[in-house]
Amino acid sequence: MSAKPLKAGILGATGTVGQRFINLLSTNPTFEIAVLGASERSAGKKYNDATNWKLADRMPENVKALTVCVCDPAHFSSCDVVFSGLDANIAGEIEKSFIEAEFPVFSNAKNFRMYDRVPLVIPLVNPEHLAVVSEQQKEFNLKKGFIVTNSNCAVTGVAVALKALQLKFGDISHVLATTMQAISGAGYPGVPSLDIMDNVVPFIGGEEPKFEAELMKLLGTVNQTCTGFDSKSNMKVSASCNRVPVVDGHLASVSIKFASANPPSVDQVVECLQNYKSESQILGCYSAPEIAIDVRMESDRPQPRLDRMNGNGMSVTVGRVRECSVFDIKFSVLAHNTIIGAAGASILNAEVAYKMGLVFPK
Repeated sequence: MSAKPLKAGILGATGTVGQRFINLLSTNPTFEIAVLGASERSAGKKYNDATNWKLADRMPENVKALTVCVCDPAHFSSCDVVFSGLDANIAGEIEKSFIEAEFPVFSNAKNFRMYDRVPLVIPLVNPEHLAVVSEQQKEFNLKKGFIVTNSNCAVTGVAVALKALQLKFGDISHVLATTMQAISGAGYPGVPSLDIMDNVVPFIGGEEPKFEAELMKLLGTVNQTCTGFDSKSNMKVSASCNRVPVVDGHLASVSIKFASANPPSVDQVVECLQNYKSESQILGCYSAPEIAIDVRMESDRPQPRLDRMNGNGMSVTVGRVRECSVFDIKFSVLAHNTIIGAAGASILNAEVAYKMGLVFPK
């Protein structure tokens, strides 16, 4: 493969996920930011003038003077790969137009996640699902174009931990998860301050069904004909999703029951999580964390403020691993929702696809 960086376009570049894409891609040697796309009201403006920058890190100098264009494939002809941070309300048709124009699209939006031929991939969990890309291309008569989605940010940390345990100890039959989700997951301007300050909101529209369905697809397998996926239909998942007054970092309390009549001990679970290594790490991808699952032994960890940036926001942090009196094991898990739970996952998915020869420079 060429050492020359791939030229990247970003859809929804002025939004919160788009800003995180820019923040991460600006220092990534695999990619060079080439085109920024946003709405018509931003088109024609310099990125610095079109964007209300919300990240703590400063806006990278190399994008300030780039002119924002509308999200039309005609403006992205120089790009080898396209990252989508578009809102789900508009992502479907726009992403479809880019796929049909033969662009590899790595999307954070929910629109195509549950399609049979679309890989739903967390790069620390199931990059082997990228094998279905070729069938997606055959079905739609594409040569280079395809779409890969990453998961809902709430399910990310849970899926990483469960994949490690499933590989080591076999099927998990029951999952009960209660999430405490950061306000950045709602985008900008997001949740009104009078609703979230001094409060917890025990409802996030559509979140629980997404969590439950996506987890079963993520932990499933590519089918025997490599034309789709066999979800974990024998696993029962129940999620309760809550919005809490934290800026970044989704925390979940999880209880699980193994299908085996001889479930692992707490010590065995801890050892398994500590030793877990994903394919993206083995491939040596730039964005892959050194440690996939950072296991904390303190009684009060993980905490969003202290642990969300572990592995530069690409690691998942697990703590409070203990026996469960109803199921077998329970634990807490934290993931940075806009990095490994959103833009960072899309970028690492693209790095894995590049290593696999699915993405290449023009």
